Order: sequence, then structure tokens, then C-alpha cells
Amino acid sequence: MFAETSPKTLELLQRLRQFFDEHIYPNEERYYREMDAFRRQGNAWQVSPLIEELKPLARAAGLWNMFLPHDHRGVPGISNLDYAPLCEVMGRVSWSGEVFNCSAPDTGNMETIERYGTEAQKDQWLEPLLAGEIRSGFLMTEPAVASSDATNIQCTIRREGDEYVINGRKWFSSGAGSPRCTIFIIMGKTDPGAPRHAQQSMVLVPRDTAGRHGAAAPLGVRLRRRTPRPHGGLVGERARTGGQHPAR
Repeated sequence: MFAETSPKTLELLQRLRQFFDEHIYPNEERYYREMDAFRRQGNAWQVSPLIEELKPLARAAGLWNMFLPHDHRGVPGISNLDYAPLCEVMGRVSWSGEVFNCSAPDTGNMETIERYGTEAQKDQWLEPLLAGEIRSGFLMTEPAVASSDATNIQCTIRREGDEYVINGRKWFSSGAGSPRCTIFIIMGKTDPGAPRHAQQSMVLVPRDTAGRHGAAAPLGVRLRRRTPRPHGGLVGERARTGGQHPAR
């Protein structure tokens, strides 16, 4: 039996549905016109003017960062149980999550940094992510192994002095195609000799880190969709990131 919706969520749902009626549904056609224009220009991976216009309206309506599971620096959180009905509404329009700063992979990346990051990492990466000023990427999947099982990960993360050296190939890297993606969370093996499920770690890697050998062409998915999904293929060979960056 499902739990009853809390008064907090009922109030948020009312505001969210009103926002959709006033700003999301009437602009669906405009969004796809923007995407079609970007494609005709030869680059679909551009920032949507519509989304940037709607973000301040969402913040003013108190519909911003609703995914946060607990308090962060005075900003109250919301439980997954309370968040689920909001996701159901946002899921009705595939691009709407970014309007409320509630789109993947940023939500999971922000939760990871909030829970495991240092205060310096939160200041540098989490705060601009929470403000919707930058975006992030999550690099787990690899072309040579079934990466949904993290024990198969082959990418290595090795400590050398004050740096981490990363070697590996990643593809279908969520968020990597966004022009505003500035930070990656990369999963790799840091301790191959440990028990199988304790070998992996994640590390924060700025996008402009030396040694990252660029991004391959965006990878397509065989689905009927008109909205670009920023999944890319990347190769890192002896990419080095400072020792202050481990996320976990």
C-alpha cells in the first residue's frame, strides 16, 4: 500500500503543476524548434535559451533543487518519498528537469559531492552546480566490459605523489556533451588487490585536466527522440588530477 502524500509534497505538487501549465506545456513546441535550429547549424549540443529563461522563474516559484535529500548549508532537503511524485510530473516533458535544476546526471553528482566532498570541493563545484551555472558528467561505462557491474571496471586511478593518474576509456558518459560541463566524476579501480567489491573509487576531474584526449563524437541511442542527450565517448591516457580531488 502506498504511503499518503505529505502536506509538503502536496503543496509543491500544486505549484509544480501550475508552473507546467503556465510555462512548460505552452513552450514544448518552442523547445523543439530551438533543437531543430541547432541541428541545422550543425551542433545540437547548445544551451537552450528557453531553459535559461525559465530557470529564474522556477527559482522564484520555490521549485529549485527539489532533489536534495537532506539539509545543505541551511537549505532544507526532501525525502525520496516526497520527491517521487514531483519526478512523475517532471517526467511528462523530457527536458523539464533542467528548468528546476533536477536533471541527471547533475542530481546524483551533486548528492555525491554533498555527501563525500570536502568543503573546498563543495565551494568549487557543488555551489555552482546547485546554482545551475555549470553542469557535470558521470563517467562509469566502458566499451570493453559490462560496466553496469562496477566490479568489471578497467579504468585505473593510481596515486603518484600529490596527484592521481587516470588511465582508461569511457563511453556513454552522461553529461559529457553539454557545453557547460566543467567537472567529471570518474569511476575507476584504485585498489585492484582489495576484495572485489572494494576495489573501486570515484574521483573529481575538471574537464580541462591535462592528458584527457578529447571527446569522441556524441553517441546516439536508437530511440525516437528529438531531444539531444549529452552522452559522449572519452579517452583518458595518463590524465593527472590534483590529490585534493577524490570524491570518495
